[in-house]
Amino acid sequence: MAKLSEDPSFPFYVASRLFSQAYREPLAEIGLTYPQFLVMMVLWEKDGQMVSQIGQALQLDSGTLTPLLKRLESANLIKRVRSESDERRVEIELTYPGSNLQRKAQEIHTKAMEIFNNWEEKELKQLRSLTEKLISTFNAS
Repeated sequence: MAKLSEDPSFPFYVASRLFSQAYREPLAEIGLTYPQFLVMMVLWEKDGQMVSQIGQALQLDSGTLTPLLKRLESANLIKRVRSESDERRVEIELTYPGSNLQRKAQEIHTKAMEIFNNWEEKELKQLRSLTEKLISTFNAS
């Protein structure tokens, strides 16, 4: 049996849990979970995206994404708009309250990212590069 100290996945588990904790309470105050926040980030970057585009950006399948979108829609943060030319195509648009939430969410994100204030740019790039390599390794298998 491998030792926990030698398992390369354990630090990712701990880091993920700590990030979730850093975001949990502040996001709850504005009515979002972290996965919902990620969906909103995708839409704040570019409003009016197809469900498939959001899923691709977040690497989520429709079975995971659909419940997130339903909760955001019931909170009046997004709306689904069916294409007039093809009813199978559903575009997700921000509502006025969803758009207005961006400022508060950005403040939360900025505060959470303060943990990296003492990191060098080189370290941040290396972290990003290695994380992306890990993700692509999983996606290739």
